[in-house]
Amino acid sequence: MLTKFETKSNRVKGLSFHPKRPWILASLHSGVIQLWDYRMGTLIDRFDEHDGPVRGVSFHSSQPLFVSGGDDYKIKVWNYKLRRCLFTLLGHLDYIRTVQFHQEYPWIVSASDDQTIRIWNWQSRSCISVLTGHNHYVMCASFHVREDLVVSASLDQTVRVWDIGGLRKKSVAPGGEDPFSRHMPREMRGDDLFGGGDAVVKYVLEGHDRGVNWAGFHPSLPLIVSGADDRQVKLWRMNDTKAWEVDTLRGHVNNVSCCMFHARQDIIVSNSEDKSIRIWDMSKRTGVQTFRREHDRFWILAAHPEVNLLAAGHDSGMIVFKLERERPAYAQHQGTLYYVKDRYLRAYDYGSNRDSPLISVRGARGGNAGAPRSMSYNPAENAVLVNFDAEGGSYELHVLPKGGGGGAEPVDSRRGVGSSAVFVARNRFATLDKAAHEIQIKNLKNEVTKRCALPEATCDGIFYAGTGTLLCRCEDKMILYDVQQRSTMAELATPSIKYVVWSSDMSLVAMLSKHAIVIANRKLGQAVTVHETIRVKSGAWDDSGVFVYTTLNHIKYALPNGDSGIIRTLDTPVYLTKVFGGVVYCLDRDGRNRQIQIDTSEYMFKLALIQRKYDQVLAMIKSGALCGQSIIAYLQNKGFPEVALHFVKDERTRFDLAIECGNIEVALAAAQELDDKDTWHELGVQALRQGNYQIVEFAYQKTKNFERLSFLYLITGNTEKLRKMLKIAEMRSDVMGQFHNALYLGDIPERLRILEESGQYPLAYLTAKTHGMEEDATRLETILTEAGCAVPEIDGTGVLLVPPEPITLGDNWPLLTVSKGFFEGVLAGDISASDYVMEEGEDAGAGWGDDLDLDLGGDEGAKEKEEDPLAGLGLGDDDEREGDGEDDGSDAGWDMEDLELPADLGAGADDGADAGVSEVFVAPTAGVPVARRWTQKSAIPGEHAAAGDFDSAMKLLNRQLGVVNFAPLRQHFIDAALATHAAMSGVTSAPSLSFPLGRNWNSDLAPGVGCAPALVSSLPLLEDRLKVAYKTTTEGKFGEALKMFQGIIHSIAVLLVETRREVDEVRELLGIAREYASALRIEIKRKEYKDDPKRAAELAAYFTHCAMQPIHLSLSLRSAMSIFFKLKNFNTAAEFSRRLLELSPPVKVAQQAKQVLQACERENKDEVELEYDSRNPFVVCAATFTPIYRGTADVACPTCGARFVKEQEGTVCPVCNLGKVGADATGLVCSPEQRK
Repeated sequence: MLTKFETKSNRVKGLSFHPKRPWILASLHSGVIQLWDYRMGTLIDRFDEHDGPVRGVSFHSSQPLFVSGGDDYKIKVWNYKLRRCLFTLLGHLDYIRTVQFHQEYPWIVSASDDQTIRIWNWQSRSCISVLTGHNHYVMCASFHVREDLVVSASLDQTVRVWDIGGLRKKSVAPGGEDPFSRHMPREMRGDDLFGGGDAVVKYVLEGHDRGVNWAGFHPSLPLIVSGADDRQVKLWRMNDTKAWEVDTLRGHVNNVSCCMFHARQDIIVSNSEDKSIRIWDMSKRTGVQTFRREHDRFWILAAHPEVNLLAAGHDSGMIVFKLERERPAYAQHQGTLYYVKDRYLRAYDYGSNRDSPLISVRGARGGNAGAPRSMSYNPAENAVLVNFDAEGGSYELHVLPKGGGGGAEPVDSRRGVGSSAVFVARNRFATLDKAAHEIQIKNLKNEVTKRCALPEATCDGIFYAGTGTLLCRCEDKMILYDVQQRSTMAELATPSIKYVVWSSDMSLVAMLSKHAIVIANRKLGQAVTVHETIRVKSGAWDDSGVFVYTTLNHIKYALPNGDSGIIRTLDTPVYLTKVFGGVVYCLDRDGRNRQIQIDTSEYMFKLALIQRKYDQVLAMIKSGALCGQSIIAYLQNKGFPEVALHFVKDERTRFDLAIECGNIEVALAAAQELDDKDTWHELGVQALRQGNYQIVEFAYQKTKNFERLSFLYLITGNTEKLRKMLKIAEMRSDVMGQFHNALYLGDIPERLRILEESGQYPLAYLTAKTHGMEEDATRLETILTEAGCAVPEIDGTGVLLVPPEPITLGDNWPLLTVSKGFFEGVLAGDISASDYVMEEGEDAGAGWGDDLDLDLGGDEGAKEKEEDPLAGLGLGDDDEREGDGEDDGSDAGWDMEDLELPADLGAGADDGADAGVSEVFVAPTAGVPVARRWTQKSAIPGEHAAAGDFDSAMKLLNRQLGVVNFAPLRQHFIDAALATHAAMSGVTSAPSLSFPLGRNWNSDLAPGVGCAPALVSSLPLLEDRLKVAYKTTTEGKFGEALKMFQGIIHSIAVLLVETRREVDEVRELLGIAREYASALRIEIKRKEYKDDPKRAAELAAYFTHCAMQPIHLSLSLRSAMSIFFKLKNFNTAAEFSRRLLELSPPVKVAQQAKQVLQACERENKDEVELEYDSRNPFVVCAATFTPIYRGTADVACPTCGARFVKEQEGTVCPVCNLGKVGADATGLVCSPEQRK
């Protein structure tokens, strides 16, 4: 059994698969109907209008409907799109056991404990027939898929087959009913009380010794299967006149609950209250397989109408499963695919599409090996290894016939025991012996030639990794193992790997796990991981080095750098065998070869960007084959905003991209279209950075930012416009603006006038006296004396505030001559694309400088030279002088073959080239900063924060812990960054020098290898903070303690530890902090309900169910005991007293608890009904403070693990204030050991 999905809930009594979507309905004994997506593993919806258990449920085959029947005697028809019940059908007088929609007609059949079967028309919402005849509970009833038959099973020990052909003719056939009789009373129409001859019993099958629980038709053969309380499964056959028992299948040891025919295989599936599911061979009438559960009885089975899936409901939930693998075993070499189908090894030629059988595959001993698991092909010896899971792992070795085809017997065929058999050399293959913990190397005669110990005892699988090497799978890593040397070559931390796919040149490997793909090079280096939420099924390498893979419903791609995307959707899963051009070759689950056309333009575009093949990128851009928001976002994230500009039409987005890539002209055009204040301000800031003060001036004028405009004129020396600004300020009656402009201009009389007009006579006097304006100073002194004001004293140390006269005025500030980027130049038409087309490996032009690109011919060449941005650096002068008097160069080309230079002149040529370039200073290439080394191979957010790369730290936290609110982590990031850098002052007026601070440094470190960053926080420090938080909690300072526990959670987000033991301690610490933060929030909330004793009592009860230290749990129990005693809920108060006494409290507390217990036992009742059930396990929702009982759908915070009701999904967790509730996250990474 291959379990695909499992749920935990109350007892499941009814199941139904949706015919098209990956959904399943489960009706529970608690009265709830759950709608699950078994592919994603998520609860889609729940419906709970029934009172009591719901025993039957069924999807409609084409409409968005399902029907349910329960112990409330009601049949309800629901619309799952509208998420509500449409109507209720009433008529049954007892429990309803099963309900089912008809495949074609608008009918529902229901079976009930009132000993009747009813057929309803759900369109007219009426009962159209009542089938009577059973004299005990009718346990099930179902329609035949194609014929007008109904089969029913009853506790009266019979199975009945009913003919409903008359009902069909009457209700459905055209003209089958007189239109006038439709309006006549039933008595006048001649119908009897129970529906007359519309439905009659065709057969009564008797043979079971006890009540029959289930009966069902075969979908295509005239067969019926039944299961009963006599522990037997019986097979019946019928024809037009009679029905008879064929055989009895014995093996169950308790009541058989359900049984059915498998839709695609000749088997019967049954389950029972003996906690087992059994598979029976219809032809041999024997049991084939048995699957057991430890503690759960099975009640119901369901089969998917189209897909090979089954579901079984049991006491604590349900499982969706397959009986065997559907993935075909295959291997491909060059243009041929070898695969197993229907016990034959077949060969498929990709070129001619020819498919031919080669040999028959016998399978393991006994014939019950199931489908082959994998295959390995040896082209040198034309041999194949076929692996099976049976008997703990077995294999078959076949040497194929030279001619092939025709289903011939193999030239040589051998079998053996061992798992994961793969070829490792021309005439050697390896198998894994799990019992002996060794790898056995065998020759083609199946003889052991060598034994190698496993690199680790936990290895449970091996894969081919080139001649003489293997990839060994462990639980959390892959090991590259050299069989010859018996040594480990490399290791890589991975999830549990299921399949390994090598590229054609063996340079790259893709390792596929259940929900991730790890891509690495030949030595398991440069590894990247692509995560998926749906199961990864298969993959193959494209010729260009892109890995194309499939999930359950998509074909996707993964680039060598880890970028991924969707190529197209799939209706059914397929298994890729080869990718060539725009065609994907694959096998479906039936073993048929298929070809699927795909569009490779998106991933080829991204690959060309990564490989810097800009000529290909340009061709794709100009072809217009790419578009969409994803391409724009990708280009922006990868540092190509100038390319993204080509695709964007929205002016706001164009403006943002232009600002990002520094294209001020495009930004100006976009700003003129948008014309809003914020845009002009941002444009002004960017233009100021570039020194383009004309655009700065224009932006400030647009925003009417007169203060900034005046200062701009000051620093650019534009005194004429400053005087205009002075007049504008005067017109606007802006006194401060006038004064500032006068100050910028050095206009002392104007400043004096402004101060005097505004009544600032002391300041005006100081200004006049300081600047030597004695006449004005005397006049102002008189005014001050007459006004009775003190005349300010001049101390003679004043400095004249007169700005210097500008020396030079220019259009813009001088800029460095910078060549345009490839895309900016080519897309604008300024630069030819051919100038940039050069492979990375070519260095023909490197020794010659950049002069090769200059002055290649005529006036047009001169124009290009004039526009070439390199011309400003003086690299073209010599060529220009040497070219005087030459021809126009139109026929010259690269006439290098005319030169015959002796060998001893080679050095001189190089010297000359160097001399030409030495006129320009070339800055040395900067090394890699230590802080960047910390982040290059690190997945620990704390190290990224310590390196100062807050952006990547936030991305890691979002991916690992689902963090969306980073405000609480701001100070933690800053502290981490400051703790890893020291500043040292340099020479005067120079900026200080910053030095990284590391930890665990030693003299043995290699040059250029830095040590890990210093830590601002550590695990012992957090443990000390935990002790302080405990003490604060004991003192009753709950608000302060809550901040401490939340602070511990925040610190853990950026914590870094060394060992796996410390990682476990960090997780334990996180759990403690979460529990206490949740508990304290409950207690703080309780104190807000002083006027609502009922709600306060509920919260006090919830508080006692939080995982706390014994002292705090004791205090919470004492508080709850007192509250409930005062509320006269004596039963519950007694429970708290008993729990308190179990903690062995101090004598006084124990005495008080015993007294309360005695008083409560005398009363033995609860006055107030509360939403609290101590016997039903629950957790408390951290947002609504309501209990979430076991089996109820809930969501969790990926950061701290706090639990919430489903309605809180998508909100920010109030416990840690960091994570998004219900978000997907990979888990906390706080140590390098976790990645090994």
